[in-house]
Amino acid sequence: MSPLPFAAGPPLTPDADDARREVLRELTGPEYVAAQPSWLDRAAQAFWDWLGSIRFGGTEGAPAVAAIVLLAVVVVVVVVVLLVYGVPRLNRRSARDLVLFGDDDVRDSDAMRAAAREAASRGDLTLAVAEAFRAIARSLAERGDVAVSPGTTARDVARRAGDVFPDLRAGFADAATAFDGVRYLDRPGTDEAYQAVVELDRRVASSRRVDA
Repeated sequence: MSPLPFAAGPPLTPDADDARREVLRELTGPEYVAAQPSWLDRAAQAFWDWLGSIRFGGTEGAPAVAAIVLLAVVVVVVVVVLLVYGVPRLNRRSARDLVLFGDDDVRDSDAMRAAAREAASRGDLTLAVAEAFRAIARSLAERGDVAVSPGTTARDVARRAGDVFPDLRAGFADAATAFDGVRYLDRPGTDEAYQAVVELDRRVASSRRVDA
């Protein structure tokens, strides 16, 4: 019985060129191409890798990202509040909270002027002079021209105001004398003294401070 001839076909051990062709054919096949990540998949993975590499203080990864997001939210809230309400007027607010000439008086200068006019209208010139000078002191503090503290006296206000408004130095001194007279020396107020303090207040409002 004669042996069966071998069937013709590809060699059992392909050479290098055949093997390379087979690998390229497999890699370019539709099944392999469909399994590869798309550009969107690669971009998303790169983004998450970047987030994971973030460091904030002593932390990294997700906690660091959360801290940065929280900080960004706080900054946005602060910006929105400033845009809506504006910058707080710290000088004006602090001035209203100070004790003025020994009295716990939180009124603003406009309220004091109104009280002075009301007192003058009913003939109480002693109170009118005192309130008119208080209005000047409060206005100077509100504008940031003169620092007023609980221990500040009328003479202190006149001296400090005269330093920044030298043209009105004499008027400040006279107004402080009138205030001390009706406030501490039991002197009666006069219409002349009241009108002088009111005129000084008007001139201060229209004057610009002189810085040394």
